[in-house]
Amino acid sequence: MRMTGNLLAASAVTLKIGVVFWVLVAWRTPGGEPWDAPAFWTVVYPIALGIAAVLGACFPRKAWLWGLLLMALQVPVVAVMSGVGPLLLAGLVYALVLSVPAMAIAAAAGALRRRRLHGRP
Repeated sequence: MRMTGNLLAASAVTLKIGVVFWVLVAWRTPGGEPWDAPAFWTVVYPIALGIAAVLGACFPRKAWLWGLLLMALQVPVVAVMSGVGPLLLAGLVYALVLSVPAMAIAAAAGALRRRRLHGRP
């Protein structure tokens, strides 16, 4: 698959935003694992879903991909900040499950943006 300039730019932006976001969350979380943050479900995850929506709206082509990439970035951040342990594979599966709503939200935001750009009601 050949990446166009827009997809490459969207990937780069998502990588930068995702890494910064998850590093900040991991830094503030005892143990460095974002999903162990006391406020993960009430603060962190909703913010991540909001970021996925913004990325989907900003980059509407293949918008679902930005939700997947954003959520999957938790795993390498944890690996760097906490080290690779026996539960890293479980963390990857967990991040992929958490990415499903992010993918749906990013795709919906992208579809809404495309609809507005093309003047459809």
